[in-house]
Amino acid sequence: MKLVVGLGNPGKQYAETRHNIGWMVLDRIADRAGKAGRGRDRDASTVLEIRTGGLELVLAKPQTYMNDSGRAVRRLLQSYHVPLVDLLVVADDFALPFGKLRFREAGTHGGHNGLRSIIAELNSEKYSRLRVGIGEPDRSAVDHVLSRFSSDERGRLPILLDASAEAVETWARQGTSKAANRFNSWEMQAPAATTGDDAEAPKAGEVGGPADSNGVRRTKTGWRKILPGGDRDEDERGGARR
Repeated sequence: MKLVVGLGNPGKQYAETRHNIGWMVLDRIADRAGKAGRGRDRDASTVLEIRTGGLELVLAKPQTYMNDSGRAVRRLLQSYHVPLVDLLVVADDFALPFGKLRFREAGTHGGHNGLRSIIAELNSEKYSRLRVGIGEPDRSAVDHVLSRFSSDERGRLPILLDASAEAVETWARQGTSKAANRFNSWEMQAPAATTGDDAEAPKAGEVGGPADSNGVRRTKTGWRKILPGGDRDEDERGGARR
C-alpha cells in the first residue's frame, strides 16, 4: 500500500486555487480510477482507497489547513502502518514555472509551510515529494498561492493534471528515482501562438489549440493524445510560503 497526500486547504474559498493543486492532482487520479467524489473522513483527512492498474493507493487530503498538514500525515502513517518510503506528498511550488514537475526523495521544506509542518511532525526530511509548478508570483507570495489560475493556464491545466497523475502512478510502481528520471524533464506543450483578439484564439480541443479535458487535441491530420513526455509529431494567509 502506498500513501499519497495532496496538500491544500478546505473550504470553498480555496477550491481550485494554486495552493490546492495537490488536491486537484488527487482528484484527477481518483477520476481516472472511476472513484471521483467517494472519499471518507478519517485521521483529520478526507481519504480515498483505490485499486488501479495493480496498485493499492490511499489518497489523502488533510483537512487541517496547510500550516498543520503534518498532524494529519502523522496520523495517516500510524493508522495505515505505512513506512516513510511509501509516502508521497504532492505540493505546489512557485519556484517552478507553471507546468513543471519535480520529484525529490528528501529535502528541506523550501519555505512551503505544509512541507515544514510535515517535517516537524515526522522529525524527518526523508520522504518523497512531487512539486508541481504554479509559476512565479507577480504579486505577494501569499496572494499568488491563494489566487486561481489564469485563463491561459486553465486551458493547459488538464494536461498538467494528467501528467501529474501519471507521475504519481509511476512513483507507486517504480519508485522516486525512476519517476524523477521520466518526469523531471517533462515539458508541457506551449500554448498556440495567437494574434489579434483572444476571443479568436483556438479553444481547447480545436485545431491549433490546447488539449481538451481528456488530454486530446486536434491536428490537421486528426485527433491524438498528448502523452507525458511531450508532444510527439492558512487560516491560510499565515500559511502561504514566505
